[in-house]
Amino acid sequence: METLVDYVRSGEPDLTNRQMALMLLVYLTPGPHTVRGLARGLNVSKPVVTRALNRLGALGYLRRQRDEADRRNIFVARTREGTDFLEGFGNLIDDHGKVPQRERVTA
Repeated sequence: METLVDYVRSGEPDLTNRQMALMLLVYLTPGPHTVRGLARGLNVSKPVVTRALNRLGALGYLRRQRDEADRRNIFVARTREGTDFLEGFGNLIDDHGKVPQRERVTA
């Protein structure tokens, strides 16, 4: 619980569970990723994925990229900002796992 409290206090953008699930799916599974495939992977509709992508794209965490082989297809691609965000989030979780419970300070 303290990890989540620290994340909220960190000033990082608040992501919904769906947005975080989408981030993890894109960053932790091999691509290429499409809206249709991501919707299937999360068991949600394509509009749900599109709304999440709009927010994550505005934050710079994911980007849409046209398939050069078939310009009708759009892939969802990782970004440096998204990688940095997830690395920071992972470090926050790791740091809490390394500090013994009795030494943690809560405000």
